[in-house]
Amino acid sequence: PSLADPVATVGRLQGEGRMATSDVLGEEVSGRSRAEAAAEEYLRVLDAIVDEKLDANLSIKPTMFGLKIDEGLCREQIERLVSAAHAKGVFVRIDMEDRTTTDATLRMYRDFYARYGNVGVVLQAYMRRTLRDVGELPEPRAAGDWPTNVRLCKGIYVEPREVAWKGFDTVRAAFVAALDKLLANGIYVGIATHDEYLVAAAVALLDKHRVPRERYEFQMLLGVQDELRRILVASGHRLRVYV
Repeated sequence: PSLADPVATVGRLQGEGRMATSDVLGEEVSGRSRAEAAAEEYLRVLDAIVDEKLDANLSIKPTMFGLKIDEGLCREQIERLVSAAHAKGVFVRIDMEDRTTTDATLRMYRDFYARYGNVGVVLQAYMRRTLRDVGELPEPRAAGDWPTNVRLCKGIYVEPREVAWKGFDTVRAAFVAALDKLLANGIYVGIATHDEYLVAAAVALLDKHRVPRERYEFQMLLGVQDELRRILVASGHRLRVYV
């Protein structure tokens, strides 16, 4: 598809009261030129978001920017994008991948958040380390600046039992525990789930912590749970769709 296709899709979602994040598919690149090309493609998407005045941000995978080649290369390419996005007031989400990338991803997130602010990260509820990682998130920047911002999802990579919780109900419980701690700590959370049980649990926690509407959002993938998306938006919740 051309860039015009996601631009049109994001515009349609915006007309339906939904926000969006743009994600260029591709990860695990094996050459410097492909990492540089990924940054160039995202810069094109950034320009489209600004030019079309879209209510959208960007989501990136570090291995697409060369993390498996060299962390320095990855930092260099991500910083090109984060710096350009900062100048245009656009937020960049650094997605989380498998366990081999977690420490480097969190290092880069902390560094870019301290220097730019317009970045967030992802934590995966099924990882046994997640509650500790929540406790080690950076303090929010100055009032009125970008908040500490975390997308919380269950996690999709196949990980060994020593590092990841196993079992459907166990992962659900881990998600609720992580969300409870994030909200209690005043973190802006992207609640990423299509699981209605977790949506209901999230609504209860938002009520418990009296979280204002502008301090969280639900997040879903394009084409999944359309009806639930409509219900959440109609109920007054902000919702972002991965495109």
